[in-house]
Amino acid sequence: MNEVGFLGLGIMGKAMAMNLQNNGFNVTVWNRSQSKCDELVKHGISIGESPAAVIGKCKYTIAMLSDPEAALSVVFGKAGVLEEICNGKGYIDMSTVDAETSKKISEAIKSKGGCFLEAPVSGSKKPAEDGQLIILAAGEKALYDEMLPAFNVLGKKSYFLGLVGNGAKMKIVVNMIMGSMMNALSEGLELADRSGLDCHELLDVLDLGAIANPMFKLKGPAMIKNSYPPAFPLKHQQKDMRLALALGDQNAISMPVAAAANEAFKKARSMGFGDLDFSAVHESVRRYK
Repeated sequence: MNEVGFLGLGIMGKAMAMNLQNNGFNVTVWNRSQSKCDELVKHGISIGESPAAVIGKCKYTIAMLSDPEAALSVVFGKAGVLEEICNGKGYIDMSTVDAETSKKISEAIKSKGGCFLEAPVSGSKKPAEDGQLIILAAGEKALYDEMLPAFNVLGKKSYFLGLVGNGAKMKIVVNMIMGSMMNALSEGLELADRSGLDCHELLDVLDLGAIANPMFKLKGPAMIKNSYPPAFPLKHQQKDMRLALALGDQNAISMPVAAAANEAFKKARSMGFGDLDFSAVHESVRRYK
């Protein structure tokens, strides 16, 4: 399976495609913005002129796209995946989308004879660069087994979760919890600061207690400096909160904490922080001084 296609070269996708190329795979990429593809040519990566062209060339093609709309467009649009997918080819969508979108793509791929696997990932820029993502796959087990050599390059752990939709749901739940925690940290830092406490000491106390976690330790010091270099853009986190709340509606679950966190992320987006790291939700609290 050394010929692998890759659609989408955002913060995550670029690092993932490079990891595959650097570990013995021959990668052909496509991105809506051609300039992002051009950056990778010097590393031996080939460029496809369209999603269909990449599918036509490669037995396996991975997609890492920004949202459900982009995922659907790449599959159903002009010169899209469906124009070339056929028997013997596998399509692996690693984008974070809702279960309904994933099922729609799966049905379309299978109607053309292709195989489908959803495989959203837990992790951001640094884990993507280091091949330390957590892969949450669901769909056709045979395709999952075939993709394990690639998944072992991209991630530190892969899960097979059964039917299409389960991977999407698991990723949405994980990101909902992460977003709620980030909002709580933002409020905690601001409360400590306005109460005359040292925020660095707050982070030290958190790191020594029962709620210690890598995210607080990694993001906290930069948040104190009001610095938010994008590892996972805030606009994507807010999209995931929205998807989580929709999933809650489908299951008649009250989620007031997630709903409040979503409002904070929406506020930060309206303030112009959508392209910064999701830790910039801190600004939605800090700017109320």
